[in-house]
Amino acid sequence: MADRGADDPPSRTGSPDGESQVSEDRWSHHQRLAIRELIDTEVSYLHMLQLCALGIRSRLKQLPQGDLDVLFSNIDDLIKVNSRFLQDLQETDTRGEKQVQLIGNLFLEFQEELEQVYKVYCANYDQALLLVESYRREPELQREIQGIIEAVVPQAGPSGLSFLLVIPLQRITKYPLLLQKILENTLPDASAYPVLQRAASALHDVNTNINEYKRRKELASKYTKVEQLSLRERLARINTHTLSKKTARLSQLLKQEAGLVFRTEDKEFDALEEKFQGVSLCVTELRNNVATYMDNLEAFLHFRPQESDLDMPGGPVGQYCNLARDLQLQAFPVFKQRLEGLVWQPLCSLAKALAGPRNLIKKRLDKLLDFEHLEEKLLEAGNVTYEEEEARHTYQALNSLLVAELPQFNQLAMQWLGQILCTFVALQRDLAEQVLQRAEGSLAQLPHHHLSEPAFRKLVEDALGQAGHQLQSFQKNFEKVLPPPTVQPLLPGAEHQLQALLSRYGPGKLYQVTSSISGAGTLDLTLLRGQIVALLQNKDTKGNSSRWLVDTGGHRGYVPAGKLEPYHIVPSEEKPRGQAAPLKDSQHLTAESTPAPVPSVPAETQVFQVVAVYPFVARSSHEVSLQAGQPVTVLEAQDKKGNPEWSLVEVDGQSGYVPSSFLARAPSPAPWGWSLPS
Repeated sequence: MADRGADDPPSRTGSPDGESQVSEDRWSHHQRLAIRELIDTEVSYLHMLQLCALGIRSRLKQLPQGDLDVLFSNIDDLIKVNSRFLQDLQETDTRGEKQVQLIGNLFLEFQEELEQVYKVYCANYDQALLLVESYRREPELQREIQGIIEAVVPQAGPSGLSFLLVIPLQRITKYPLLLQKILENTLPDASAYPVLQRAASALHDVNTNINEYKRRKELASKYTKVEQLSLRERLARINTHTLSKKTARLSQLLKQEAGLVFRTEDKEFDALEEKFQGVSLCVTELRNNVATYMDNLEAFLHFRPQESDLDMPGGPVGQYCNLARDLQLQAFPVFKQRLEGLVWQPLCSLAKALAGPRNLIKKRLDKLLDFEHLEEKLLEAGNVTYEEEEARHTYQALNSLLVAELPQFNQLAMQWLGQILCTFVALQRDLAEQVLQRAEGSLAQLPHHHLSEPAFRKLVEDALGQAGHQLQSFQKNFEKVLPPPTVQPLLPGAEHQLQALLSRYGPGKLYQVTSSISGAGTLDLTLLRGQIVALLQNKDTKGNSSRWLVDTGGHRGYVPAGKLEPYHIVPSEEKPRGQAAPLKDSQHLTAESTPAPVPSVPAETQVFQVVAVYPFVARSSHEVSLQAGQPVTVLEAQDKKGNPEWSLVEVDGQSGYVPSSFLARAPSPAPWGWSLPS
């Protein structure tokens, strides 16, 4: 057998006393060499990290900050952790025989910190490589980057950024090898041997956990993407494999609903998902409320009474106009700008950030159905294919990722939401302070500024009471001359829908949309102004009376109650229930006997004898009912405001308003008389 070289570790077999001492010295020598390699390479590694952060990153000014954040990731955190680790490592040089054991304990102490910082860097590594590849397609930019790197780190060579970015990955994977080398040169009966074993195993687990974390991040990146696909693109993705998966999932879900198979329960994940859905609902509601608030603010800014001629010059009116003009031009526009930048945009960003986890939770449900199906197959057959085993691991990785990340995401989302609310309150407070500050000068000039608060309150109550009485009196007088309410026109082609709703629910349940509605929630409807709906319930499932359940004739859902008003049936739109088409006589009268317009002349100079072409049902005390073909006397061919669409008529001794379009001149009497609609 060949003799052992001088640098090789000695044999672990027994030997005489002299040879034993020589053997131990050789073990100690190789052990010191392994320790020196660990410390020296750590010094070089930390120096390289500092060159990347200070020498290279600071000079790459031609790259945007977002690219630099991706390329160098959390390199600052790596420098902090490895600096403290190297300092403690170098301090072990003075501890003599205890150095080996201290090194093992040091790795165990830094195990968690090393895993936390390196898993973030490794997870972002692939994205950094994609950026490096994109730079290579721009020769001028690539030459600039390469020149900076070669000036700072000449040993990087033509690899450039790729050489630098891979260094942290190589270092974290080399720690177990360096520890194993020290362990191999440590006597098994030494007190440091079990510590080194635990340290080597711990660093091996660190690398395993980093790889698993990277795999989970890749899954998250894959499933959180929100793709806007057309129907044709979705159909193009359908194949036998996807159909098989969808069928298996649907079958598994149906069997669970029927109680034929066991449903997997995960109380920890269910609690996290419930909290996430609560946060998501709060964000959606707040976003809708802020959007409405901003719309109202925009409408308020367009309302400028101070620019109108109030015919009240001087005094408090002039002070009010000056104050309102100042607020309209300065305080409120600044408030609106701050509201958009500090509340609305962060709220939209938060809503966008919720889309990824929402898709991930949805994908987890699909993967759970696959997992449960494969578990049944595994129990029955005893084995699964490689692809099926990968599907099982995919669910386990996805579930572990959500359980680990959702608590932090929920907490951050709540903090984000709370900060937005605090900012909104602060903006309101600032606006109130600005208004009061600007109004102080005007208030001091008002006649009641010297009054105490109770006296001022009494003054306001008296003024409001007097104004209330005047308003009631004005309302009574106004109702006497108020023209009948006009009916909002129907949407084109909505007559069939109106008749269907009328025959199903009756006229008392019909409402009309006063302004367009854009549904934000899952059960909310999107409706156009003028659309007719039928009321099903005047509150939602939570008892909120501001959201009504309605039927459009094809869809059912919730709409804001404030955007609905009762629909008054126009007689020309009414049809008897069960009647499929208009009567022929009525069509003939409308098409061939076009009503002549009633001339607008004073009642005392000219009175016309006309007849009603269509039936009309009075809806208030200032209207009068008509029957088709009934003679009427026109008293005024317009209402009190001069609107020719309504006429004041007398029928059977009763006077009231009717639609002018329902009237026609009476033709010359014919022997056969009028043919009335049945």
